[in-house]
Amino acid sequence: MQLLKTSWNSSFKPGFYFLLGLVLTTLSFLLYQASDIYQKIILWGLLLYFFSLIVKKYQPACLILSLVVASFLFLVKIDQKSNTFTLNSATTLQIYPDEVAIKDDYLTGLAHATSGSILVGIKPDATLKQAIKAGKNVLLTNLTGEVSEIEAPTNFGQFDYRKYYASKKIFQRVKLKTATSVPTSISLWTWLHYLRFKLQEYFNTFPRLLGFFASELVLGENNNAENQEVLDNYRNLGVIHLLSISGLHVAIYSLVISVICYWLKFTEEETFGICSLILLLGIFICAGQAGFVRSCLTYFLAGLLKLINRKLTAADLLGLTVIIHLLFWPRLFLSMGAILSYVLVLGLKFVQGFGEFKQAALLNFLLTPLLLFSFYQVNLLTVFFNFLVVPYFNFIVMPLVFINIFLFNAFPVISNFFEQILELSESLIGYLASKNWGTITFGKINWWQTVLLLGLAILFLTYLPYQNKTWFKFLLPGQFLLYLIIFMGIHFPLAGQVTFIDVGQGDSILITTPIFRKSYLIDTGGKLNFSKHKSRPQIEQITLPFLRAQGIDHLDGVFLSHQDADHIGDLGPLLENIQVDNLYFAKGLLANPSFRKRINHRINHTRLVELLAGDVVNGAIKFNVVYPDHPGLGKNEDSLSLTFLIQNKRWLFTGDLDQAGEERIYQKTPFKVDYFKLGHHGSKTSSSPKFLQAIQPKMVFISAGRNNRFGHPNPETLRTLSQQNLPYLSTQSYGSISYKFGFTKERFETFLGGK
Repeated sequence: MQLLKTSWNSSFKPGFYFLLGLVLTTLSFLLYQASDIYQKIILWGLLLYFFSLIVKKYQPACLILSLVVASFLFLVKIDQKSNTFTLNSATTLQIYPDEVAIKDDYLTGLAHATSGSILVGIKPDATLKQAIKAGKNVLLTNLTGEVSEIEAPTNFGQFDYRKYYASKKIFQRVKLKTATSVPTSISLWTWLHYLRFKLQEYFNTFPRLLGFFASELVLGENNNAENQEVLDNYRNLGVIHLLSISGLHVAIYSLVISVICYWLKFTEEETFGICSLILLLGIFICAGQAGFVRSCLTYFLAGLLKLINRKLTAADLLGLTVIIHLLFWPRLFLSMGAILSYVLVLGLKFVQGFGEFKQAALLNFLLTPLLLFSFYQVNLLTVFFNFLVVPYFNFIVMPLVFINIFLFNAFPVISNFFEQILELSESLIGYLASKNWGTITFGKINWWQTVLLLGLAILFLTYLPYQNKTWFKFLLPGQFLLYLIIFMGIHFPLAGQVTFIDVGQGDSILITTPIFRKSYLIDTGGKLNFSKHKSRPQIEQITLPFLRAQGIDHLDGVFLSHQDADHIGDLGPLLENIQVDNLYFAKGLLANPSFRKRINHRINHTRLVELLAGDVVNGAIKFNVVYPDHPGLGKNEDSLSLTFLIQNKRWLFTGDLDQAGEERIYQKTPFKVDYFKLGHHGSKTSSSPKFLQAIQPKMVFISAGRNNRFGHPNPETLRTLSQQNLPYLSTQSYGSISYKFGFTKERFETFLGGK
């Protein structure tokens, strides 16, 4: 008992809880993030270093260290045992109305089983549909369907939904064929979900922008694709943090509640209890947003310590906060939002005492490595934009939104006035964002570059008050030099590439040259939208991040094979988001109304070039056009077909050209190729045996979607490849496929593994 008391007392010495928080944070990264031996070596080194500091400086408190670490590892073990969902006759799924949505007569969202949460999809029957629309919770029984893992990204730079959902302890999805819906009894938990559902419904009745901000600031969600532009504007200006539920909200909520309690003559202890209960409700309402939970935990701990007359330094309070957060949520730091939230708060401890402008600049300097690792862009004018947008957000957006929440039912007419103010303001923000002032498409930095740059930034901030050290004056120039070296490596690469981007059921191929990089794209991918709801263009989730991750901020040329949506459906969004110098397409396509609609009002300094067989596009790469030989309207049989040489290897791309068109190519201009992308995604209408024998490729490639409804690639086509002993790679199996060349060894790489 005496040892425990001594440990407890010594643990309140400054720095102990901060170091213990670093121990658990390092353990979390080691268990859930480390994917190669080098990462594990670095994390083990950090872990041993933090352990040694605690043992050396706080030896009596090692009992608490051991108990906390053992508890964390025990919770990790429990967490790992409850990750697998099995579908059998006894399986049931609990569905809450606020966690699912029904669009186009199909229900998607979150469901709960005894083993944990799972993503669910099902065509709802009348009973289920009626129950969800009424805000009732439902138990699904008699389940049949298919269970699968949440898909990993299949392209470089693509958002990792598997990791995102893993941070929420969700690892699988189930596509149900049949289920029986059984309404369940009402409890406090189901009532809370009903309350959240009613808030969702209420906010959906607001005008668009008021509804968007209310959902973001209260519920921590935005399910309306029409508001994606607002999110992109804030992200491009570097002020996206304003839309996060975090410390500002906790401060506002606690201040308002405290003032009300003061008027009602409540004691300080009673006020703290009421604030705590309301903040706990807020945690549920915002679905456990990491920044909000962190701020609430800090508030709870500070209040409890005050009640028992204990004091902790700000750093130790942060450490104790992260300890409790990790004990409840060991996978917390799989979420970049959580990492940014804690690093930002840590940074605030370093920059206290500086002026507002210098604080903002230093915090931006600290967060830059994390932003480049996750978002690949940085805005050099972020500090300036923060000073413009933060006052507008704090003194206009938030008051108008919360006033509207409380007065909308009584005075709906006031919402129109508020909405007009927001529309005008957001149009100005959109204008600023569209100019891309200060925006640099830096590219994705790797993990060790992130760790090095972040570590140097923390070292700089730590010793900023002690600038008299000789080595300190070299720290900042050294870090900028490191940024420059990394930037040059990304933007002047030693290797060029031919990459088949995995855009699902569609085509999009990136071709770049080494060193003084030139970038070309053949087709953009895309898909037909049969939904009556607006959906986010596929290119914004796949191709644009893929380009930005490589530091590509413009394209020297885009070749369009033909009019089909799976080839050029995302041309419009591409032109809106990235500068295209030249747009190449077969002669006659301009006469196609649907094509003109795609490019109308989207051509900015882009040269339109019509091509026919025999034409040559000269540049860093010489593209020879081999089809069509007469104008058309952009149908499959008019597909623009290109061949070019790289490293003395000839490539051929024929879009969705049919077998008759292929025959015209090898009869008119016979040639052999080294690499060929199978026509029409491996359909039996293209890539005839005669054509393959004529061009004699060494390897072929298939770009087709997983489980696509067309059955591509066709079994008959695969048999032809087998009969001719032709090896092939498919995006269905390997994700994106890259051929690398230049000042490095020629090689093929696939994103999902293998070289």
